Amino acid sequence: MVIINQLKYVANILRRDVLKMTTKAGSGHPTTCLSCAEIMSVLFFNEMQYDIKNSFNPDNDEFVLSKGHAGPILYSCLYRTDCINKDLMSLREFESPYEGHPLPNSLKWVKVATGSLGQGLSIGVGMALASKLQKRKFRTYVLLGDSECSEGSVYEAAELASHCKLSNLCAIIDVNRLGQSGETMLGHNLNAYKKRFESFGWNAIIVNGHDIKEIIKAFSKAKKETKKPTVIIAKTLKGKGVSFVENKERWHGKALNQEQLEQALDEIPDPELPKIKIKNPKQINVSFKKINSQIKTNYKLNEMVATREAYGMALVKLAKSDDWVIATDGEVKNSTFAELLIKEKPNRFIEAYIAEQNMIGMALGLSVKGFNVFASSFACFLSRAHDQLRMSALSNCNLTFCGSHAGISIGEDGPSQMGLEDIAMFRSLPNSIILYPSDAVSAEKLVELAYKTKGLKYIRTTRPKTQIIYNDNEKFEIGNFKVLRYSNEDKLVIVGAGITLHESLKAYKLLKEGGVSVAVVDCYCIKPFDSKKFLSLVKKSGNKVLVVEDHYQEGGISEMIMHELSEISIPVKSLAVKKIPHSGKPDVLLNKYEIDAEAIVKTVKNFI
Repeated sequence: MVIINQLKYVANILRRDVLKMTTKAGSGHPTTCLSCAEIMSVLFFNEMQYDIKNSFNPDNDEFVLSKGHAGPILYSCLYRTDCINKDLMSLREFESPYEGHPLPNSLKWVKVATGSLGQGLSIGVGMALASKLQKRKFRTYVLLGDSECSEGSVYEAAELASHCKLSNLCAIIDVNRLGQSGETMLGHNLNAYKKRFESFGWNAIIVNGHDIKEIIKAFSKAKKETKKPTVIIAKTLKGKGVSFVENKERWHGKALNQEQLEQALDEIPDPELPKIKIKNPKQINVSFKKINSQIKTNYKLNEMVATREAYGMALVKLAKSDDWVIATDGEVKNSTFAELLIKEKPNRFIEAYIAEQNMIGMALGLSVKGFNVFASSFACFLSRAHDQLRMSALSNCNLTFCGSHAGISIGEDGPSQMGLEDIAMFRSLPNSIILYPSDAVSAEKLVELAYKTKGLKYIRTTRPKTQIIYNDNEKFEIGNFKVLRYSNEDKLVIVGAGITLHESLKAYKLLKEGGVSVAVVDCYCIKPFDSKKFLSLVKKSGNKVLVVEDHYQEGGISEMIMHELSEISIPVKSLAVKKIPHSGKPDVLLNKYEIDAEAIVKTVKNFI
């Protein structure tokens, strides 16, 4: 009984911390913190094993606060367990590590950004998979709100967790009944949550979320489950412990004023913090090889190879030299060529199926635990997971995404399968890197570059086979571009990438035969871009630029170039896909939507 009483004391200490923090800040979500106080007390002071002096101990149990608006109670837990020592009363201040919603760049104990709801369970799936792949013993705990269980991504994660038999994953749903603007879809219908998760193959346990003894028992039962993930469905009251807000609407995201705080603190016991020793995790030695070897290519000039196929071949080479390389794919692996990895290293590939939101969240969880993750799908399908990509960027992720079947050059499948917005999407993400290979040599070298570069990287690959234009010893750098054709008589610079680079080279030949000299640039790195070097080239080449891209004009390469040259009066013309395309053969579509050699020649003649 001593430990139960101690954890009750802790829960009330957490409540008092949260109320003081949010009142001092003048904002926050205290009531959603109060509902999960007992859950957090049991988790951090009794259930989880972690090294309080090392947040990056690879054997620590992992915790993901999917309901990120409850950040204040997480900060209180970390403070009260001596993981951190910064004064809690700085919540939400500009230089405080305690942001409104948790962010890893502010607090090292926070591994991923949360607050955009419905994503935490996917991240937990990735962490739990990492534990199994590394043969470690750590468990992953994810605290969800009941409101976010309306998000489809929660159930994408639930089905894959069951499929992968992640018995080391435990989700806890804080069913406090009230959302931001009213009652949740299911209210306190706990059996409905239970049936949902059981239908996905989970072990489901219903508890009183304010009963310490029941919560401890549920966690104990979850640990004994060897084949299934477990969800603990906790019935709670929003604002628990404060009479005038408990189970009341219109208190979401609202801090108490000073008078209300004093009244609330009078209702919550004020015990001393019990002396509870946090259990250290058992150390597991993991032996993964990593050989720093360069990718070597072996192609013949003018050979026809698709960049998407080269992506798969590069993955295999990386995985052979580094056990930390792992790939996942949205069930199009035979099109993205990620399937090549399965034949060589089957244990280094995770099938995510057609659930791109979960795939990206899972990839983030895997990367947090040390894996160098490559995630692929059709470029167009990645757009449905833009929010997961956005939150990955906020998490300072180290991930590489590959979008195949980019642009109208895919041909007959039509516009629903054409990635025409992907460059714009990835350009909008902070600190992102965008790579766009034009042949197999550059594709493999850019995959290797992504592997060696930290951050969020996007590689755009093309469906049709393209001609090998680079020698095997060619070098590529982040932020650079290649000048493939140049003379002192150039009237203009043509910028191409991917399929349009090959059209630009055809146009160069036709223009040269007609007595017109132009420079041709391969914009293989769209972001970042060396605008100073590019401007120097443009000034030597007629002070005019034509950008040709297999992408919508909005947010694409031409917009990027225009932005980079916006302070200088240099005319830039754009050939891009400017209307919704139709099905057809690739060459017909390139001609119809005026991004082929013929359109380039015509535009150049009218431009110079």
